[in-house]
Amino acid sequence: MCGIIGIIGREDVADRLLAGLRRLEYRGYDSAGVAVVENGVLARRRAEGKLDNLARKLAAEPLDGTVGIAHTRWATHGAPTEDNAHPHVVGEVTLVHNGIIENFKPLRDALIAEGRTFASQTDTEVVAHLVDRELQRGLSPVDAVKKVLPQLHGAFALAFLFRSHPDLLIGARLGAPLVVGYGEGETYLGSDALALAPLTQKIAYLDEGDWAVLTRDGVTIHDRDNQVVDRPTTISGLTGAMIDKGNHRHFMQKEIFEQPVVVAQTLGSYLRPLAGEVSLPIPEFDFTQIRRVTIVACGTSFYAGMVAKYWFEQFARVPVDLDVASEFRYREPVLEDGGLALFISQSGETADTLAALRHARAAGQKIAVVVNVPTSSMAREADLLLPTHAGPEIGVASTKAFTCQLAVLAALAANFARAKGRLSREEEQEIVRHLAEAPAAMNAAIAHDDEIEALAPLIAKARDVLYLGRGPDYPMALEGALKLKEISYIHAEGYAAGEMKHGPIALIDEHVPVIVIAPSGPLFDKTVSNMQEVQARGGKVVLISDAEGIAAAGEGTIATIEMPRVHPLIAPLVYAVPVQLLAYHVAVAKGTDVDQPRNLAKSVTVE
Repeated sequence: MCGIIGIIGREDVADRLLAGLRRLEYRGYDSAGVAVVENGVLARRRAEGKLDNLARKLAAEPLDGTVGIAHTRWATHGAPTEDNAHPHVVGEVTLVHNGIIENFKPLRDALIAEGRTFASQTDTEVVAHLVDRELQRGLSPVDAVKKVLPQLHGAFALAFLFRSHPDLLIGARLGAPLVVGYGEGETYLGSDALALAPLTQKIAYLDEGDWAVLTRDGVTIHDRDNQVVDRPTTISGLTGAMIDKGNHRHFMQKEIFEQPVVVAQTLGSYLRPLAGEVSLPIPEFDFTQIRRVTIVACGTSFYAGMVAKYWFEQFARVPVDLDVASEFRYREPVLEDGGLALFISQSGETADTLAALRHARAAGQKIAVVVNVPTSSMAREADLLLPTHAGPEIGVASTKAFTCQLAVLAALAANFARAKGRLSREEEQEIVRHLAEAPAAMNAAIAHDDEIEALAPLIAKARDVLYLGRGPDYPMALEGALKLKEISYIHAEGYAAGEMKHGPIALIDEHVPVIVIAPSGPLFDKTVSNMQEVQARGGKVVLISDAEGIAAAGEGTIATIEMPRVHPLIAPLVYAVPVQLLAYHVAVAKGTDVDQPRNLAKSVTVE
């Protein structure tokens, strides 16, 4: 959440800062602001709401300056008003912040007792006052920041700009990502590599506790002990074109349609189709001694973990515990020595999941990470890094990252099973063959986009929607309900189909559409019997199945969505597509903000 970009440039930077915020708007869009310094003069523009509001202000009141910082906000402390928008200015210092300063209240109270006044309700302004106080006491900007950072508790990425030092930026991180970039006579600071993509591809990631001093001549990085350190520079490989919608109406639509390609790319890193083998990026990782797996994730990634639990237990016959990351540490989980803790995250920076990872490592677990950003904090702390290859995902509602996670987890389950001696050579070849079929099957699912769009107005009228599924289709029901909630604001719930009669059936009437996910196969008849219980009580059913399933059970439904006939292993990847498209088209029919739904941000870097 929240996006940061800073530039020390050779020319005016306001336009490039605004362009950087557009690349970061998926991280927060409650308010935004830009500040620049030129010849000892500080100028700032801020606006409540979407970035277009700030753009209009900048068009009416342009900014001139070759050094500046900018921020797009997802509100934590304080309402999303202009007063609470970043950058915050106190005396000589201007700053932007991603994260939460947990001890801001006692710090604020002490500053007020000293006679300082606050212009906002944010925790961030406390940091500006603390640094300004040290500047007034005669410290240099570098020394002032160095003195203040140890006083801050919580998670933060900070960027500081100073009125009287127009060739200086300072960045600091603790629990929230921050990257520095190197250009020709310019230096850059950003929340992630994507923010800097059109400016430079030569970047360095700050480690936990690092702080960096940026000038036109270069970057000096200090660790948490204030020792000067070198952090490796890498080539990001990202370009501005990666965040273009192309001819699609929304990023979410584009990312749904990209899934066959990115799943194929991801599987290409894990499968050897000609040999009929599954391979991992770290082939020497030893699974043979692992007796239990703990999967931890949040949101959509948690549902990917639910599917993986079925696969791991079915193929590798290894018991799996599954936890929501925000609850994991607080139930004091029992973790066996030598167990494998598997963490799933699109960004690799989700605060709850990262804290759970560190808890598991302290408890002696081997750490595996499925992540879409291979340079993220989680990736750097993993024993086994399992990257997805979805590319940048801008829509807040995860789509292609989810299906790429499923692809990686299926390959991992097969590899695990082979290492444990639970998978014959023929069975491995069959799994590889079916996984290799997934991209084409997903493409066939996307071909039904028009009929799903035609169904959307019917669902858009509902106040409540239920989703049902069995086995690995149960997590897909949960994911379908989550997608609908996220972007259309319709109340929706997903249930294991057999649980419908244990309470939720009381909700059934002619006004509650019920979406049933039921590919033909071993669980089909059981799911259909639960569907018929709904129909017997006047429920309006939408059946998502293949041609065989629709022929057997489509009578009496208000609509059917036909999927290709696929092996049960890849059904979750294929059936993700119609639930994503249904949520998308319902949201469009309702006129909601598909890519930036209210109250949500792409990467949640606070607990």
